[in-house]
Formats: sequence, C-alpha cells, structure tokens
Amino acid sequence: MIVIVLTVSPPRLRGHLTRWLFEISPGVYVGKVSARVRELLWEQVLENIGQGRAVMVYPADNEQGMEFRTRGQEWDPVDFDGLQLIMRPNTSQQQRSNSAKKSMNMSRTGWSTAARRRRFGR
Repeated sequence: MIVIVLTVSPPRLRGHLTRWLFEISPGVYVGKVSARVRELLWEQVLENIGQGRAVMVYPADNEQGMEFRTRGQEWDPVDFDGLQLIMRPNTSQQQRSNSAKKSMNMSRTGWSTAARRRRFGR
C-alpha cells in the first residue's frame, strides 16, 4: 500500500493519480500498486508538481517497515544508522553562516582601497 500527499498540485496531476489510487481526503491518495507502477507514479508527480510539495510513503523491508520520498519540502530525508529520518534544516544556523559570509565581503562600502589590497595581497 502506498500513500501520496500533495499540496499545491495542478488538477492534471490529481486527475492522473485518481486513475490508480483512491483520494481519501483532498490531496491524500492511498492505494495498493506494484513497485513498477509506484515508480512510474512518482515520476509523474516529479514532472508535474511544479511549485507544490509531495510526500510518498510505501512499504519496505527494513526496520521501520516503510520508506518515504519527498519533493519540494524544506525537510530532507536522512539515513541514520539504517533508519530513515526527516531532518529539518536549522534556520538560525543558516542565518549565522549567511551573516558571516556578508561580513567577510570587503567589496561593500566602508572598506578603503588599501584595506582591500592588504586583504587580497595586491
């Protein structure tokens, strides 16, 4: 059995998925299909999702008994000692690294030509 959850998806994609799966709630599709059909459906989702988001969960022979795939999410699946987990990027860490990069940029106003030459060895 597979579960596909779509948000902000085009009507064409939703119509295509209803050929193979049941829509139990708006944007939530459930069904039992072969692995080959599952892969083809996921390819269709990737081609047609646009700016939307998609998550697919399906059974697998591992400790969790399932695997999942995501598209257009800010969360990324990560393998951690055989377990598949979702990692949410730390926004405060990203902001600190971006501010550090900006502070290293000497081409902005406020730096003298002599300081720029000293910094870059010219």
